[in-house]
Formats: sequence, C-alpha cells, structure tokens
Amino acid sequence: MTYTPAGLNTRLVWSALDSLIWIGSLVIATWLRLDFHITDQYWTPLLVGSGIAVLVHLLVGWAFGPYAVGHELGSFEETSDLSRAAVVAGIVLGVLVLVVGVVDLPRSVPLTALALAVTGMFASRFIIRSRRTQRAVHTDAARRAIVFGAGSGGRVLVQSLIRDPENGLAPVALLDDDRGKSRLRFHGVKVRGTREDLAEVAARYSATTLVIAVPSASADTVRDLSARAREAGLEVLVLPPVSELFGGRPTASDLRSLDVADLLGRQPVDLDMRAITDQLTGKRVLVTGAGGSIGSELCRQISRFSPATLVMLDRDESGLHGTQLSIDGQALLDSDDLALCDIRDPESLRRVFERAQPEVVFHAAALKHLTMLERHPGEAFKTNVVGTLNVLEAARAVGVATFVNISTDKAARPTCVLGWSKRVAERLTAGFNEECPGRYVSVRFGNVLGSRGSVVLSFMEQIRKGGPVTVTDPDVERYFMLIPEACQLVLQAGAIGTGGEVMVLDMGSPVKIVDVAKTMIDLSGRTDIDIVYTGLRPGEKLTEELFTPGEEILRSSHPLISQVHVPALGASEVHASAPGDDVDIRDWMLRRGGSNLSGIAS
Repeated sequence: MTYTPAGLNTRLVWSALDSLIWIGSLVIATWLRLDFHITDQYWTPLLVGSGIAVLVHLLVGWAFGPYAVGHELGSFEETSDLSRAAVVAGIVLGVLVLVVGVVDLPRSVPLTALALAVTGMFASRFIIRSRRTQRAVHTDAARRAIVFGAGSGGRVLVQSLIRDPENGLAPVALLDDDRGKSRLRFHGVKVRGTREDLAEVAARYSATTLVIAVPSASADTVRDLSARAREAGLEVLVLPPVSELFGGRPTASDLRSLDVADLLGRQPVDLDMRAITDQLTGKRVLVTGAGGSIGSELCRQISRFSPATLVMLDRDESGLHGTQLSIDGQALLDSDDLALCDIRDPESLRRVFERAQPEVVFHAAALKHLTMLERHPGEAFKTNVVGTLNVLEAARAVGVATFVNISTDKAARPTCVLGWSKRVAERLTAGFNEECPGRYVSVRFGNVLGSRGSVVLSFMEQIRKGGPVTVTDPDVERYFMLIPEACQLVLQAGAIGTGGEVMVLDMGSPVKIVDVAKTMIDLSGRTDIDIVYTGLRPGEKLTEELFTPGEEILRSSHPLISQVHVPALGASEVHASAPGDDVDIRDWMLRRGGSNLSGIAS
C-alpha cells in the first residue's frame, strides 16, 4: 500500500468516522457529567446536539478542510484543518447549550465533548499511521536500510521511504554523529547511535543497506562510512546534492549507488547566475570541440540559459550526434546548429563563423593525451597551437564579444609537449585580447572524472578484465574535478573575466592515483585485482601544479576562481616562424611555452 494523500473515497470514510467520534464523545461527556447514568430526558437533547455538532463539523470540514482536499495522513495541514472544524462545531454547540438554551444538556458537556472528539480524531489517525509505518518497516519484500544522517535530509527521506513501501527500502534505524540527536525518533524510526555503531546496529536489525543521507558529506566521511559498510556487508546508497534533487526534497528515487566521485569528494558550486545569464541568454554562442567530454557538457549547460543560437562545432560526427541527442532527445544531424569542421582548416572555420556570427565562443577543441603528444609533437602544434590561432582569427573577424579558451593544469610550469602547446594557446589568447575589442580569457583546470581517456575509465576497464590495475608511481597525485562542476566554473570564469588573464579554477586537494585505484577496486567488490606500478612516462610530473612559479596570483570575484597573467604572444610569431620537423617543433614550443615564462611580457 502506498502512503499518499487521501483520495475522495478515503475522505468520505474519515468524515463518517469523525462523525461517529463526535456522537460517541457527546454520549461519553454526558455520561461522565451525570455520574455514569444517562436518564431518558437527555437522550433527545443528545440526539439533537449530536446532529448539530456533526452537521457543523462536516460543513466546515468539506468547505475548508480536512475533507475538502487530500491531506497526508497525520500531516500538520490535516491536523490544523481538523482542529478548526472541531473547534467551530464545539463553539456552535456551546452557544446553543450555554447561551441560547436550545439544547438542554449540562453546561460542561460541549467543552468535554470537544476535547474527547479532538483526542479521538487524532488518536485514530495516529493508530492508522503507526500500523502503516510498521507494515512498511517490517515487510519481508523490502531491503532493511540504516539511514546515516538525522538532519532534515535524513528525516524527509525516512518519511518518503515509509510512505512508499514499493520502493523496496524499509528504514529500520537512523545513525548520526551528533550525540545530541541520540534520543530522536522520526516516524517510528529511532536514532540508534553514531557511525561507530554501524556494524552492531546492522547485525541487530538484519540490515542490508546503508543510506548516506547527508548531501554535503565530505569525502573523508563518505570513505569512512563506505569502509565500515563494506566490513558489515552492507550495500551503500547515497543521496545526491540538494541542487540535483527534483523539487529539493529527497525521495527513494533520488538514491543512487556509490561511485568514485563521491569518494573523491567535491562540494557543490555556488554560481553567480546573473553574470552567467547576462553573458549567455539571448546571445549567439559557438562551442568548438562540442563532441568531447568538456565541450558536450558545456553545450548542455549553455542550452539551459536559452541562448539565441548555439552552434556546436567538431570534426567528430559521432561526438556531435551524442551531444545533440543529449540536449534535444533526438539527433537527426540535419540542423544548422551543428558544424562538422576541423579547427586546423582556417577556411572552413571562417565560413562557419561568418554564417553563425557568434557573440560568445568557448574553445574546447584540443588534443590532450600527454604520452601520445610526446610522440607526435607536430600534431599537438597543428591542433593546440595553429588550430587555436585559427579559431582566434575567425572570432576576431566577426567581432566576438567574449572568447573563452579552455586550458589545462599542464600549462602551469609545463614539462611536456601538451603543456607547452596549451601554454602557447594561453599566450595567443592574451595577445588577441590586446588587439581586439572583446574579452579574450583562458580557463585552466586539472583532470575531470569520467572524461574520455581519463584514468578512471582506464581503471574501470582494467578491473572489468580482471586486472591488474596499472599506476605509474605510488606517489603520483592529481587534481580531480567533476565534469559538470568544471563546466559550471568555466561559464562563471567566462562571465567574470575582464580579458587577457588566465582564470584558474580551485581544484581542491590533490588525490593520489593509487588511492583512486584502490577505491575503484573496493567498489567493484573484487578481491583478486592487483596494482602494478609502471613508472612515470616522459613529460609526467609526480604532482601537477596550477600555477607557474613567478605568476602573480590574484583573486577574482568568485571564491573558487583565481587569475594570473601570462605574457602575450602575437599571431605573427606563429605565422612567421612555423617550425618544420618534430625536433624543431618541440624546441619552438619549449621556447614559447616553457616554464621560464612568467607574467612578464616577452
């Protein structure tokens, strides 16, 4: 049985039951007043008084509640409406008995009957609600769940699980680290201790599932609870951040399995929505690399701000298909918002820009795999340097107002081809800001979870195949960010950047890659997967950096975004001195994108 607000038939039944309670209350009140013996002279007044009380109660109840609308059983709204109807009926009866004298009953009867009627109506609802709660909690079909978190999220979730037993989860206990909540009870479910008591409580109540109902729980808390649940043999479900909840109220359908993002931990991002809205709403926007992990998510988020047009550009037709499908729910690939174009082709770019006339450009197209680019530096130069220059020149030609270049933490004190090429792209963007009337900014951030080719996806595949999981070095660590979070901050940075600077996103604390591997192995439930260390590859660092030594770090208007200035590089530097072979290309990018360059103009 689903615990939902009452329908019409249910409200008719409750109105009839409440009428009987009124009649019984008047009889009992009269019986008590007359020393447990009702003489014949009072039965007619009792009949009249009962009729009046019931009639008034039903008139008020059906006009204003609780019978006029479908309340949740035992809710505050139902209680308030029920009390109002009963009090009005009691007042009318009291006036007829005490003032008018139409009903010949003892003077104390109306007040006593009102108290008995309200008590009886509340008690009947409490009993029904308790029986439903017990059925929901003790049903054999349900998984028995311990809910961690007795705050507002946990309480609402417990209520939701009890109301809808068909969800398959039955809350049997609450846990909370706040010992001040140790005596609390919600809908029949008590707080039974802290996280330290998880194993004991799980055994006592034969629990199968732990639900972490603290949307803002830190990564350390989630990791600790996950480890304790694993030792106790419990499945772990989590409640997502409030911003992801439909209607802002947690329900059973919002629960999801634990994933690596929860264990790495990133807090929700507060955005200056007005600034982002001003930049995007009603504007013509173009995104390069729209078929990639970052580009596609940027397109999805931009579309929510109702731009006048959103042109999605990529050389990968399958990537464009996936992006359009995720936004529109269909992908016929026949619309003007898709541009199949390689940023290495300046003429094709020029035609796309002339047709689209973008006001805002997000440049996310790039080659990004470090080891591959170490072997093919010429390809890095053609895409990340020349390709970026082509996009910049196409943007300048149509008078783009805002240009946002997506960079990487590899551009901070770069030691590899990828880093040098992206550093040069940052410098080119700064150079165009000096020449063009619009705002040209770069945004620098680290690894994103779940992007194509990321270490997380590699680990997943290795675990699926039975291992081993390969890690370069036990001490290697990286910054991680969720793709939606990164894109939100990219939009924010683009909105608040003044032009010429590199906006650097706060990546939190770096995470050891071996810890990510261990976590993913634990989540898989496998115990037979080894970790093998392969050694650092050419160009790799043990620890990534977000800033180059010598860069002056300035705060922006957003607490999660800093800014630095890089020396501008003019387009002529690329056009006039384009290198030849791979050796020349490496040297060219090293000299123009190396870590010896700080914020001092060259």
